[in-house]
Amino acid sequence: MPLSDHEQRLLEQMEQALLAEDPKFATAMRGADLRRRYRRRAVFAGLVFVVGVVMLMTGAVTQVIALGVAGFVVMLGSAFYAVTSWRRVPPTDGAAASDVPDISPGSPRRQRRPKGPRNSGSFMERMEQRWRNRRERGYGQ
Repeated sequence: MPLSDHEQRLLEQMEQALLAEDPKFATAMRGADLRRRYRRRAVFAGLVFVVGVVMLMTGAVTQVIALGVAGFVVMLGSAFYAVTSWRRVPPTDGAAASDVPDISPGSPRRQRRPKGPRNSGSFMERMEQRWRNRRERGYGQ
């Protein structure tokens, strides 16, 4: 539930008063920017992925199987870490949270909606209703 304009103004005034009174505490409470943190993690994972590719290729060229397998495992782990970090990046300030689809692991990817009007009753009841309609219209004669 979004805050009203009056509540937002009061909250901003409280934040400004806290910042003026104790700037060190206000900075500590504000915390780090989550977007920056998760993007940094994704970039780091990308660099580790490149190291894994180098390890894999070196293992293939020198025919050291253990090095190639280790490179593949490093690539796989870094790709997983990058994807999970990138998915956690919150939306930018200009975009509302409802504009961005929720793709977290626990949420459904999309909600299915029925294409036509929802029929009530069991299959047999619907079939009987169709039969009655057909007889009333004269199709059965």
